[in-house]
This record gives sequence, structure tokens and C-alpha cells, in this order.
Amino acid sequence: MNPRADVLLITVTKVESTAVLQVFREATGNESHPTQIDNRTYQDLGVINGARVFMSQSQMGSGASQQTVQKGIAALSPRAVIMVGIAFGVNAAKQSIGDILVSQQLWLYELQRVGTNKEGRLEILPRGARPHASSSLVSLFQVAEHDWDESVAKVRSGLVLSGDKLVDNVDFHAQLRAFEAEAIGGEMEGAGLYVACQEEKVDWILVKAICDWGDGNKAQDKEARQRLAAHNAATFVLHALQQASLAPEVEIRRAPWRGLATVSQPAADAATSSGRYTHSSLPTQPYFFGREKELAIIADALAPESRNWGVLIDGPGGMGKTALAIRAGHLAPVEHFPRKIFLSAKGRELTSAGEQPLHDFMLPNFMSLLSELARELGEEGIARTPPDERANTVRRVLTDNKQALIVIDNVETFDEPERVRLYQFLNRLPGTCKAIVTSRRRTDIDARIIRLSRLASKDALDLIKELAKTNRHLSRATEKDWQELYGISGGNPLIIKWVAGQLGRTGSNCRTIEQACAYMKAAPPDNDPLEFIFGDLLDTFTESETSVLAALTHFTQPARVEWLAHLSGLSHLTAQTALEDLADRALLVSDEAARTFVLPPLAATFLRHKRPEAIAQTGDRLTARAYALAMENGYRNYQRFPRMEAEWPTIAAALPLFLQGANDRLQDLCEILNVFLEYSGRWDDWLFLSEQAEERALGAKDFYTAGWRAYVAGEVYGLRREAAHVLACAARCEAHWQEENGGTREKAYTTHLRGLAHHLEGNNDIAIVAFKKFLELQRRHAPESIDVGRGLNSLAHAELASGDYDAADRHFREALRIAKMINDEASIASLMCNLTDIAIARQDWPAAEELARKSLAMSEPLGRLQLIGKNCYVLAEALLKQNQSQGALPYARRAIDIFTQLRQPARVKTAQTVLQECEGIGDE
Repeated sequence: MNPRADVLLITVTKVESTAVLQVFREATGNESHPTQIDNRTYQDLGVINGARVFMSQSQMGSGASQQTVQKGIAALSPRAVIMVGIAFGVNAAKQSIGDILVSQQLWLYELQRVGTNKEGRLEILPRGARPHASSSLVSLFQVAEHDWDESVAKVRSGLVLSGDKLVDNVDFHAQLRAFEAEAIGGEMEGAGLYVACQEEKVDWILVKAICDWGDGNKAQDKEARQRLAAHNAATFVLHALQQASLAPEVEIRRAPWRGLATVSQPAADAATSSGRYTHSSLPTQPYFFGREKELAIIADALAPESRNWGVLIDGPGGMGKTALAIRAGHLAPVEHFPRKIFLSAKGRELTSAGEQPLHDFMLPNFMSLLSELARELGEEGIARTPPDERANTVRRVLTDNKQALIVIDNVETFDEPERVRLYQFLNRLPGTCKAIVTSRRRTDIDARIIRLSRLASKDALDLIKELAKTNRHLSRATEKDWQELYGISGGNPLIIKWVAGQLGRTGSNCRTIEQACAYMKAAPPDNDPLEFIFGDLLDTFTESETSVLAALTHFTQPARVEWLAHLSGLSHLTAQTALEDLADRALLVSDEAARTFVLPPLAATFLRHKRPEAIAQTGDRLTARAYALAMENGYRNYQRFPRMEAEWPTIAAALPLFLQGANDRLQDLCEILNVFLEYSGRWDDWLFLSEQAEERALGAKDFYTAGWRAYVAGEVYGLRREAAHVLACAARCEAHWQEENGGTREKAYTTHLRGLAHHLEGNNDIAIVAFKKFLELQRRHAPESIDVGRGLNSLAHAELASGDYDAADRHFREALRIAKMINDEASIASLMCNLTDIAIARQDWPAAEELARKSLAMSEPLGRLQLIGKNCYVLAEALLKQNQSQGALPYARRAIDIFTQLRQPARVKTAQTVLQECEGIGDE
């Protein structure tokens, strides 16, 4: 009678066999024993952690290894076959000779079609053969990796290239890597291992270490490199077997589906209690980032005391619902779930080369799902029971003390009646079982519901860093490039992976993230990631849904239902219903009360390509409404600024459309919005609008208006204290106005802008000369005008900075007199606030307090945040200096809030110092 093996190790070369024999002999202290079976010699390596281990040596090539494995399985009936040996690496910059490779998947390049392209060069056309190693063995080696000493060798799990064609040529190596950029290495016998084990339904995995780079440079130190690699691979396999047992007391029954092993009762309970073995058909997961909050919610829902059947994870396509479900499944306690079963209704996947069908794994309906679940439970006969009895039969099997966690992926592919039946089945799961379901369609069910949205920035960057380990183009990109990738992807992990996959891929011609992002915007139909995510939804949209979606494409901030109803030409109720139905399909994001909605940027990009007519129609309505709102509430209508604030998202959404429209209307809008944008602290919007309108005016040869837009941009940069940009704007003003033969007033304002830049740089003597020149030019036309007041104010600031307090006080007060004479409330409030600077410089705290209170009372109705923030700061400091710390506290806190909103870190820091002094005195 032949001996029985628990584990069969397969080697190919003499150096590999020698390494295995040496490593296992040193571990056990026993010599191996050769055993002859059917004219083939097997080495009995003894018992490791309760599991009996044999080794057999094959010849080179996948055909030879297939025969060796088939004969070994027939002779020894092993539970698992592990191929151990040497491989080539793919990235000398990030890998080292001796690094260990564990196959989670193989890419069988010899099963691909190989030909030549038009240039006569080698061409490889992938046909999708990417088998997964057995999940139980992958899990075993992942556990082993946690306790592995990486000073011996680094371990990396992932996709391994495999085929009979020897990879010892730079061109061929590059061709392979171009198609499978995520590959971690390659070898020649894994394909045979897979085919044999697939036929015999035996668990398999490949563990090899790097001995060269497959680049034709193997001669130097070849034997030493091969010995090191073989030794490291054998050592890691031994380490894994010592960490987790494949001992015979855990009864394993082979499932006929996909070669997966199932653990039967009661042996599974014993295995679980020892913590050594559990059945899991969950896919392997080489990396996972973030989602800590969601994982905690899932863990709570899967707890035995939880009274629902589990968790539904819904959200837009590509957001990582499947990855989260798999991660949560791996983390679920083994003592609660000795069985973890993965079932998928997914019919397609997106790769770097485009959409690929998943015919072999898709479960098309509820009945097929029940049949597959039964097979995973070791009850294959249930698939032959009448359909109307199958659900109850499976439920009784689960009730029969079978603790199981069932992960069901992509149930939105089921028809509505099928989904209803599935949820009815899950509602009747026994208490010992739980489920995790993923879907793009939201449903009110008896389970915890997680709405999955974009990855957080840190988690997305961690994902990009991981992808960069095997993508040289991505690794060369800067942190700024990675941030750009995060932005354009909308934090969608599938899009991030797709964009990364285009870098260096044959056919995309993308070498930078910028090129890959541009490629995504104009992707071909057969490789369009947005079509993959959103394309199947197009035919499901009603006319009302298309209209509200078209309206939403214009908004980047949450949009209220009443706005969208107006733009789409629908009643409020019809728009609300359409928006809620779209949110149920995870296409929109809404607040809890369903009063505001946001369309993710990627979906908006897709709709612009697919529904341009509807978007143009809503765009016309949007610009008309925005212009009317601005006209009614803009200019210096301070009392109407609260209405402008409430409606700003509508106006902001229309700005890109105005920038594409008629120049005259755009320039009018700029004049209407200037004061509101300054006072409300929307300096980013103000600067963007001014500079874009400047470009638009130049395109229309409207040089006069272009000069004023450049001047306004300079004013914004002045508020930000960015002197170099102010000077650049002054140069543009001068150039534009020279084209238009500008007069004295335009020359004066160019001089004023340069004076502002010199003041910001600390060159106050030069600034004073410039401001006096500005005043001289302005007084020729109107001695007591707003322009003269502006010049006096600027001159006083420069004089104050240079230490001439008397001159500064005189010029501030002269400007204040002019402002009062022409009844300019905004200038009066501003100049009173500026006078506090002189009071503070002279340490006249009562005067500073009085002026600040008067200025604050006037600036509050104007809504001028910069002025309000400064007055609050002055009051806080003045009160503190007068030993009124408690009275100073609210002003200091409000100043910090406003300066933070205005993105003025220096002012925030100064206000925080005052706040800390107030709080310190209060504590005493």
C-alpha cells in the first residue's frame, strides 16, 4: 500500500532538490528516506507540525511538471502541492536576488497567442488565463509572512508569469512586463502545476525565489545565486508549514468546484478551536488601505449578538465594495465563522487593457447562487433538488450547526425579483450565520447598510504607493502627480488602478500621470473605465432622471432640490422623486434628509460625453438664473449679500459656462461680483474669475478690460501678501493698456499696483514714492474722489510701516474725511480699522478699542470678513492689555475662525497667541 502525503513538494532542478533536502534535514535532524512508487522516487521528508511531507523532482517545462504532479497525486494523494524553487525577478531596482515570491495568481503566457506586429516585432495578445492559487494555501503563507525574518529575504505575494518559453532576453522580458505590469516574477513550470492540480482538485501554490532578472545576463555567479534562491524558498516553505498545520486530523473533502477545499464537521470545530485551519474561499488580497470606520461597523454587525443577518455595502461602481467585503471577511473571527464562503454575481471586470468578461465565475441568478452555496457546504446534491425546495434545503444545512460567513458580491446584476428572493433567504439565515452583500443598488433591508464613497486622500496615496512598487512610471512620478491622480479619479480606487495600469502599457502610449489622465478623458470604447462603471446605467434613466442629472453636472457642491427642479424644468416633487431614485442606484450622494444632492465628478464627465444636448439645455437655464441673481444682489448692494451667499452655489456652478460664453457678458459679471467676492472672502473664486476673464478679454482683443482684470487679480494677490504676483499683474496691466493706448488713470493704477508690491516686500521708501505719484495723477481729475482716498490709504500704510506714525495718522484721517464726505460706508469702516494700527503702535489701548468697536459695528452689515476679523483681533488684544481677558476671549476666537476661513496662517497664529494669553490669565 502506498504511503499517504499531506503535502507534496515539487522541485525541478538539482539545486532546488538539494536545498529542500538540506533545509528539512537541518530542521528535523533526520535524513530523508527515498520511496519508490511506480518507478518514480519520492523523498519522505518526515512529519512537520503533524503533516507528512514528501518531495518529487520534475524535469523542466510545464508539460514535464504537469506529468510529475499528476503522478505524485495518484501515488500519494496529497492534500496540497507546493512547487519550490528558483525564478526570475522583474525589477532590479526594487527587488533583490534571493527575494521570495509567493504566487497568488499565475499568468500563463505560453497559453497566449504570440505573433508579430506590423513592425515585425514580437507581440503578445492576452487571452485572460490568470488562475488563482488555492486560497487556503495563500492564507497559510500570508500568516507565515507575519512571523518571517525579513533580514533573511523579503517576501512578496502576487502574480507570477509562467510558461515554457525561456525568459532570458531583454525584449521578451519587456513584452511580458508591458502586459502584466503588476507581475512580481516569472518561471517555467507553474503552468503545469496548475493544470494538474486543477484536474485532480488538489490545492496548489508556487513558492520560488529570485536568482536572476531574465535579461540574458545569467552567467556571472550563476551557481551561487541559484543556491541562495533555492535555499530561501525552501526555508520559507518550511517556516509556513511550521506555523500552520495541514495535519490529517483536519478532515478535508475536495469540492468539485474550482478545486477548493471544504472542511467538514465535526473536524472543522476541532480545527477552529486549535486555531490552525479554517475553510475559506475568500479571494486573496495582497493589499488593502483605509476604511477603518466601515470595517468597525461590519465587525459589529457580524457579532453573534447582532440581531440582523449582516451588512449590505452599496455605493458607486469602482469604490472598492468588493475589496471591503473581502477584507472584512478575512478579519471576521475564525471561532465564529470556521467557514467563509465567497460567491459572486459579477459578470465582468476592468483591467488595464479594458473590460473582460467573467463567464467562468458569474452566478446569473438566485437559484445558481443557492446551488453554488450548497457545493461550498459539501452538499452538491442540493443542486439537483426542485428549485422551489432549494432555499429551504440550504437553510436547513446551515442550521445544522454550520457556522458560516457568506460574502455575496455584485447582487445588482440580479433582476429585481431575484434580489427580493435573495434578501428573503438572508432574512431567514440561522443565528450562527451572517452575510456580507455588495451592490450598487440601495435597498431598505434588515441589515446594517454602509454607503461607500471615495477613499480618503491618505488611503488613496497609500494605494498609489503600493502600485508604484511594480510600476516604474508611477514610481517616478512626484507627490504632486499622485495628488493629481487622486483628484481626477475622485478617490475611486478602480480608476486609480486603471490609470496606473495605462502607464507603460502597449497601446496607451502613456508615460506620465498627466498623459494617462488625458487618455482616460478620451479613452477608446473598448477600454473606457467610465463606460465600465456607468455605461450599463444609461438605458435605465427616465426622461426626468436624465434632466436632473444634466442639471447636476454643473454643480461641484451640494445642490438643493429646488435649484435642480428649476434648471431641469420639472416640478419639485418630480425632481425629488427622480433624485431619490438615482441615489438608490448609488449614482448620487445626498444628505440624510435628501434635500441636497451631488453627482460625483467622474459621473459628470461621463454624462457630458453621453448626454450633451440635455446638459446644454440645463446650462442655458443655469446661466440665465445666475446672471439674474447676480444683477439683483451684486455690486455694492451690501444688504442683499446674504441672499447672494445663500444662492452662491448656483452662481459658482455657472461660472465655467460664462467663461465659455460672450466676452461682454463675462466682463459685466466680473464687475457685478467683485465686491461680494472680496467681502465674502471668496478670494480663490475671485482670483480664478479675474485671471480667466483676463484671458478671455485678450482673446476678444479687449485690451482695456483685460488690463482691469489683471489689476483686480493684483489686488487679490495683495490681500494674500504675494508681492511677486502683484508685480507680475502690474506688468500685465501696463502691457494690456499700452495696446489700448491707455490714459492717465490707467497709468496711475499700474503705479499703485507696483507700490503695493514694494510695500509688501518691505521697500516702503520706494512704495511711498509710488503712492505719491498715484495721488498726483488722481488729483488732476478729482481732488476728493474714491481713487484719491485709495491712494491716501495706501500711502498711510507704507508710512506706518516705515515708522512715521504722524504722517500715517494724517493721511488715514484725510482719507476718512473724503469717505465721509461722499458717504462711502465701506471706506469709512475700513479706515477706522486702519487707524487702530496707529493706536496699537502707540500702545493707546482705549483708543484702539473705541475705533475697533465703531469699525466692527459698520463692517458687520457689509459682511466684509477681512475687516470683521481684523476688528475682532484688535478688540481681543486691546481688552487683554486693559486686563479684560474674559471680554477678549470671544473676539480672539472669532478672529481665529475668520482668518482660518480666509487662509491667512500668519494672522491665525497671531490671534492664537492672544487667545492663549487670555485663557492663561483666565485660568489663574
